[in-house]
Amino acid sequence: MKIKDAVVFVTGANRGLGQEFAKQALERGARKVYAGSRDPSKVTLPGVIPVKLDVNNPEDVAAAAKLAGDVTLLINNAGIARVTEGLTRPGAAELLRETLETNLFGMLAMSQAFAGTLGRNGGGALLNVLSIVSWISSNVIPEYAITKSAAWSLTNGLRQELRAQRTQVVGLHAGYIDTDLTRGFDAEKSAPADVVRQAFEAIEAGEEEVSVDDATRQVKQALSQGIYLLDPAAARTPS
Repeated sequence: MKIKDAVVFVTGANRGLGQEFAKQALERGARKVYAGSRDPSKVTLPGVIPVKLDVNNPEDVAAAAKLAGDVTLLINNAGIARVTEGLTRPGAAELLRETLETNLFGMLAMSQAFAGTLGRNGGGALLNVLSIVSWISSNVIPEYAITKSAAWSLTNGLRQELRAQRTQVVGLHAGYIDTDLTRGFDAEKSAPADVVRQAFEAIEAGEEEVSVDDATRQVKQALSQGIYLLDPAAARTPS
């Protein structure tokens, strides 16, 4: 599908990658862009339609789907991450449940709410923001990695289910992106503008998965060769 004349809904659109998705959608000629945020007053990008949306709140999700019945592209961008000290520490289970609520169940709730809308509007597309840690573990954001692995599986399941209604389901995988989410990480980071550009190009090319940086592409290649990588840094020197 083309972004020009599309009607786009972006979750977590008040800042960072979500805001960049909304911005570039407008620049590419989208007919309308809905910008979901827990606090719509924080949506400051001119030209978008702010929508109150906490993806963990069923009432917000239902209201958003009712309001935005013309959507042809849903971008599930909203997500959370916490730096922690490992999965065996006290409190790990509670944090995992909290992170799953947004990164997995929130994504599922939005996909369920908008699947029928996309089908009625010709199929359209659904893009899920995933991660390099969909495929590998992380010792600094382990709960986040688990949720993104689950979200990758969810994405694959949605792709199979929605293919019959001609909905293109795209998984976006990336390493560190230069947003508030990665502030404080001493690592090479992709620019949000470049990540979004590649994502939209993948949608317009009809692709179902896109890896936006060298590290992520190398991890995927390593896994296809049966090589297990624990640390994202190892992706820079695959055997």
